[in-house]
Amino acid sequence: MNRSSRTIWLVLAFVALANYGNFYVYDAIGPVADLLQRQRGFTDSQIGMLNAIYSLPNIVLLLIGGMLVDRFGVARMMVWTGAICLAGTLLTALSPEFTGMAAGRLLFGIGAETFNITTLAAVVKYFSGRNLAFAVGVSLAIGRLGSYSADMSPTWFAGAYAQGWQPPLMIATLLAALSFAGAVAYRWIDRGSRGAGDAPATGTAERVRLRDILSFGPAYWYLLALCALWYSAIFAFRSTFSIKYFQHAHGLELAAAGAINGYVFLAALFATPAFGWLCDRIGRYAPMLAFGALLLPLSIAIMAATHWSLWVGTVLIGVSFSLVPAVMWPLTALIVPADRFGTALGLMWVVQNAGMAGANLVAGWLNDSYGASALNPAGYQPMMMFFFISGALGFAFSVMLWLTAGRRHHEAITHAR
Repeated sequence: MNRSSRTIWLVLAFVALANYGNFYVYDAIGPVADLLQRQRGFTDSQIGMLNAIYSLPNIVLLLIGGMLVDRFGVARMMVWTGAICLAGTLLTALSPEFTGMAAGRLLFGIGAETFNITTLAAVVKYFSGRNLAFAVGVSLAIGRLGSYSADMSPTWFAGAYAQGWQPPLMIATLLAALSFAGAVAYRWIDRGSRGAGDAPATGTAERVRLRDILSFGPAYWYLLALCALWYSAIFAFRSTFSIKYFQHAHGLELAAAGAINGYVFLAALFATPAFGWLCDRIGRYAPMLAFGALLLPLSIAIMAATHWSLWVGTVLIGVSFSLVPAVMWPLTALIVPADRFGTALGLMWVVQNAGMAGANLVAGWLNDSYGASALNPAGYQPMMMFFFISGALGFAFSVMLWLTAGRRHHEAITHAR
């Protein structure tokens, strides 16, 4: 293995480490939701706000963040935003009042989504051709392992949870510090690689203009719509309300609810790279994307309207959670210019975060309005219908992409190889 090969795999390792910590912190609210409600008197609307406020600033700032990544470079922006994430996580864990906790999640959100752009852009920068989707899949899989770890934290750190809501959030702070360390390590490697001529050239000095967005083709806009609808449904359910829903509507204890929410995502550690590898080999991105998008509304319907085992619905969500990102982000890298990749991601994540913020707020409002609780599990049905509709609309856009542009993109990808 030559120096360049060692460099790219080291890059992937540290980017994956950074993703692990960042994903854990985002999902740290769900496992403590019931504790926050019992010990601090938070309503579902307040709990939903803790994740919604993460997304709210990014409705505006993410496009700017993506442009800054294109302007100042991946490594520098990864360190800056990683530091902001760490500060926000610490503030969330130490705040004695809801206002301070919300401010911490707001700060974390300001940094975290641009941080996610940098980690994805770092992989795209060092990988290309037949290995791109696989490398993206590995990076995302390790991030999903962070989400799985957060779901399993009531079991793994039962002593911390027994002490109340704050110790679990201090554990999240330690993981945020690990994520920041991964960002610093990436910058160190990237700087050395550029000096040795191993790092790919990037055009970070050119000014990025908003009107450049208009040059993106129709496939990009279908991806953008799918991104907003699919992510808003899956994250608002999985990261905020699923554990509580499993406890109240299906009678599970906290540890069991966290486990069933998390076990299937452990499979993403293997499934996401596998789907990425498959996409690299066959190039049929659009039909695979449509299939993954279909599984989300199907899984919601099964959990809400049948008496089947929860494993059926959560396994389907896990497959969707592995397949859609494994296809979506490499496809984005293939259909937009490399020097505008950060901007393209920024706009996609602007609408994604608008959807995630809105979905968290709407779901919390629906639960409060219909009195959803362990004593009234039927009160969760409007929330589940909302998630089903969002997922179904996302699937519709994936079909539009498949029918209008799938063949052309397959030919373009094959030619690019």
